[in-house]
Amino acid sequence: MDTTERLAVEAGFFARHAKALAVLRSLAVSGLLALATVIVIEWITRGSLQQTYAYLTSLQRPGWTTTGVFFLLYLSIDALIGRQHKAVLLVSPLVMLMGVISQQKQVFLTDPLYPTDLLFGRQIIELMPVLVQDRPWTAAALALAIIGGVVGLISLWVFAWRRFRPLTKKERLARLAIALPLLASFASVMDYNEFSWIRDRLKIFPIIWDQAENYRHNGFVMAFAINLPMANVQAPSGYMVDAIDKIPSKPLPAGTTHRSKPDVIVVMSESLWDPTRIKSVKLSPDPMPVIRESQSGNVFSPEFGGLTANVEFEALTGFSNAFLPTGSIPYQQYVRKPIPSLATFFRAEGYTARAIHPFSGWFWNRTSVYKAFGFETFKDVDKMPPLAKRGNFTSDEALTKEIIRQADMQEDPFFFFTVTLQGHGPYDDGRYKKTGVTIDGKLDARDNRMLASYAEGVKEADKSLKMLMDWARERDRETIIVVFGDHLPPLNTVYKNSGYMPGITATRKGTPEQMKDQHETPLVIWSNKTGAEKDLGTISPAFLSYHILKEAGYEHPYYTGFLGAVHDKLRVIDRYMLIDAKGEATADWARKKTIDPLVRDFRFLQHDIMFGKQYGLERFFESHADLMSAGY
Repeated sequence: MDTTERLAVEAGFFARHAKALAVLRSLAVSGLLALATVIVIEWITRGSLQQTYAYLTSLQRPGWTTTGVFFLLYLSIDALIGRQHKAVLLVSPLVMLMGVISQQKQVFLTDPLYPTDLLFGRQIIELMPVLVQDRPWTAAALALAIIGGVVGLISLWVFAWRRFRPLTKKERLARLAIALPLLASFASVMDYNEFSWIRDRLKIFPIIWDQAENYRHNGFVMAFAINLPMANVQAPSGYMVDAIDKIPSKPLPAGTTHRSKPDVIVVMSESLWDPTRIKSVKLSPDPMPVIRESQSGNVFSPEFGGLTANVEFEALTGFSNAFLPTGSIPYQQYVRKPIPSLATFFRAEGYTARAIHPFSGWFWNRTSVYKAFGFETFKDVDKMPPLAKRGNFTSDEALTKEIIRQADMQEDPFFFFTVTLQGHGPYDDGRYKKTGVTIDGKLDARDNRMLASYAEGVKEADKSLKMLMDWARERDRETIIVVFGDHLPPLNTVYKNSGYMPGITATRKGTPEQMKDQHETPLVIWSNKTGAEKDLGTISPAFLSYHILKEAGYEHPYYTGFLGAVHDKLRVIDRYMLIDAKGEATADWARKKTIDPLVRDFRFLQHDIMFGKQYGLERFFESHADLMSAGY
């Protein structure tokens, strides 16, 4: 009797809790399906089961976070469909297909799949003939796999519809109530422009300067999601062929006003800034006397403390980051085809166009970008002789000597674009054994040492400019030297503790005075024949091309023509602010009902060349069009 009663009690317990057990079992299956999805995707994109295992077992990578996101996504979609475990049949095939495309893209183009590649779908389609020609057996296997996958997917759908039980209304509401808020909160912390404590704890680290490492650390799905905000590049309202045709232009005289074509050396000096602008401290001696004496004006950097490539993009193309999605990096997301630049202009004039940077070419995707910009050669660290270092990086002195060495080997006029490295952070205590700049003020010892270390780099950049100028003064051919800083250095608490800024990073929005304090870097435009150009004021990097060509004596339909007309009216075009030639600012200009016609046309023309049909290419960039047709 006792046994019978006990069995009855147990049966009653299981009967009462059958639904709860079924729910737990369903959730467990969804979790396993989410884990299986992540394993398969990472295996496809990494090509290694061992690396996939390392990704999922490392506590320093977001493998389990990714699994959790898929789990919540499956719960939500199942609830919307009304039947358990159907979401995996919708989501996983799509993501796996993206993984296959990404893996093949890495084989042929070295880069993983970016959301912005959807803007250039033709490239993905063009991969198919290349695959068939280069790997016919792989292509055949892929075709069979697709056919088998479609057949298998249809069979699974039929099976799932018959076997997977429907979810009750209560179950559906419960899943949505739990999963959707968690997914929404997760999405809210994925903006890499802002630091997120939660994202940091989840081990999701946006490594936007090195997308290969970004995908390796975060995994395919998470890295792809990090890049999503940059994919949405919509055509400006009103963009069409008629709009481009209405942009005024006039025929310009060919050639140069100079007796001979001048050599041009442009140096973007890493984190070059004037530290004496911090008025609460005194630096002795002045770390940048040569720059100060020859200073032409200032560059208004669109960035702070990093994202050098965005400043470089403006300086070389004459285009503006202000017209691109917030947080985007053109070098990584948008430069997928030949784009007009100073390199193509100078090449059309018979110059040698060369990029020089003492670091690896993969950084910021420079190898591919410089090729798209029309540089004939790119001398990165692997293509130059070993150069001496100061602190962590190649010294400005050694790089300047290398520039001079390469220049002395040129017979034709040349255009060199150089990005230095010594000024790169961090500015830690042991970077230099001895610093030659003393800091007098109320900073604590740590901030004092950091500022002294940074100022030492500025002093050596200044000496390197003097070396370059002294060399140029001995040359017969006119030599134009342009030096500017890409952004303010990341000095951490120095800014706040010195009272220079309220925080440790610059503001994105503020008064013109605040924005200039936090975004201005020195600009020198100097010629060995005419000296320094003066009183240029503060300009966006996009206007550097205008001043470089004017100094060199050239006219151009875009760089001096259209861009010159914009420059006559506006000096700074920032995402959140316009500053005109009189120094008057227009905040939040992009949100206003009416936009200045010049700015509108600027945006039209940039979109046309970068993303559109290139209606204005031959009229505004004739030399670039000629080079393209010649198959440069």
